[in-house]
Amino acid sequence: MAKLPFLPFLLFVASALLSTSCSAAPRKIVAFYELKKGDFSVKVTNWGAIITSVVLPDSKGNLGDVVLGYDGLGPYINNSANFGAVVGRVANRISGARFVLNGKAYRLSKNSGNNTLHGGHRGFSHVIWTVKEKVDGEFPYITLYYHSFDGEQGFPGALDVFVTYKISAPYELSIAMCAKSLNKATPVNLAQHSYWNLGGHGSGTILSNMVQIFASKITPVDANLIPIGTIVPVSGTPYDFLKPTTVGSHIDKLSGGYDINYVLDQPIGSNGMRKVAVVKDGDGSGRAFELWANQPGVQFYTGNFLNNVKGKGGQIYGKHAGLCLETQGFPDSVNHPNFPSQIVNPGKDYKHNMLFKFLF
Repeated sequence: MAKLPFLPFLLFVASALLSTSCSAAPRKIVAFYELKKGDFSVKVTNWGAIITSVVLPDSKGNLGDVVLGYDGLGPYINNSANFGAVVGRVANRISGARFVLNGKAYRLSKNSGNNTLHGGHRGFSHVIWTVKEKVDGEFPYITLYYHSFDGEQGFPGALDVFVTYKISAPYELSIAMCAKSLNKATPVNLAQHSYWNLGGHGSGTILSNMVQIFASKITPVDANLIPIGTIVPVSGTPYDFLKPTTVGSHIDKLSGGYDINYVLDQPIGSNGMRKVAVVKDGDGSGRAFELWANQPGVQFYTGNFLNNVKGKGGQIYGKHAGLCLETQGFPDSVNHPNFPSQIVNPGKDYKHNMLFKFLF
């Protein structure tokens, strides 16, 4: 096992950054770490368990970074777009910032109008994770850990959370997110929130990208992007990506763009995952990826709220500069008993596996 690297950009972030407490808590280390295999590399930081870059060649051998992000740590502290982060304890929105579990009502932190989004004001994307292990070699990986205390952002029960990023094969990135409920039943629904642009993070919009999503149904939402509790077919609607379709083909028929949960059709295969989606760059790079996961849904989001965000290398990210495919349990499942349950009981584990297979 390789030792954790001492990097010139190692940063010390006091716990006071995250708390108004005046107690003399020990400082925690925040740094950037690289996984590399040949000309394929992935960089992450233990702030928010964020993927900060994914570099791979195009069809001509030219290297490019295909995820949106920032230069340095500073902009990630706020990171309202959640670039590259692991979001939780419950990803997506919870209606009214409340739910009832085992007869008890829980009120959560409100950070999206009257609702909770991605775990609240201080969700898992805005905390320091501990680096448990960093291993180089043929298949390098890093494992990050976070302990979420009972009552954090209003959620019941203490929770131990682990995320492992691994280059599991040439040009393949695997992500394993797991959590254990320690003392109370609690909802858990983690999501990896990277914004992808296979032409390169500063190459413009993703409207020409070809997308195929293996899902014949969606969970429609209200004006606040909260699921209304029904499951409806995509046939005959702008949401139909069962066949490869450019993102921009029907986006003008929607208000703002895509931001919806798809109900996945494919069965779980021998690898413990189902095929979720295929994305191909439409602007000549030849890059593409397949996404596999073990979750029942995927949020397809087209960067509708990006507005002149200053990104890496001075690039300015505008609307639709990247797309997200966030595998997940169904949003607001705590308030819709007909949706698959995301409740994890004490002593039980939550497991969420993803695999990106890159092609060029």
